[in-house]
Amino acid sequence: MKLATAAATLLLALAPLAHAGEATPMAADPVIEARLIVISEELRCLVCQNESLAASRAELANDLREEVRKLISQGKTDAEIKEYLVARYGDFVLYRPPVKPTTWLLWFGPFVLLAGSVIGLILYLRRRTRLLAPTALSAADKAAAKALLADDGASPTRPKDAA
Repeated sequence: MKLATAAATLLLALAPLAHAGEATPMAADPVIEARLIVISEELRCLVCQNESLAASRAELANDLREEVRKLISQGKTDAEIKEYLVARYGDFVLYRPPVKPTTWLLWFGPFVLLAGSVIGLILYLRRRTRLLAPTALSAADKAAAKALLADDGASPTRPKDAA
């Protein structure tokens, strides 16, 4: 019985190791790996979208890193590697896409929204102050107010002596 308990405990302790993934392959040359890290920090993971290619652990990111390793080992420059990836995946793959007509909305859209919001807020506040501004009383309103103030606290619903 003790042997079965020990075997079950050993199997439970080793179970997480059965599901462990493989380590990310490293290039044999540390210079290639250093260039890969520099280049992949400037590229966006196409799956995660908010992570760099270097930080992502998605399978597609691993494939793209392997592709970049191959291009580096073929002697391509950093610019050529980026051009290859942009041609294949579009400007979205770059963390800093170039400023051109197709990316103007991406670059200037937030500023346009901010400016529109500020203009809208100013117009709203001006309209609100006009509506809340005091209006002049007519002669009849002034006379009614004087009559109410001249009365010594009696209201139409409460007699004067009830207070």
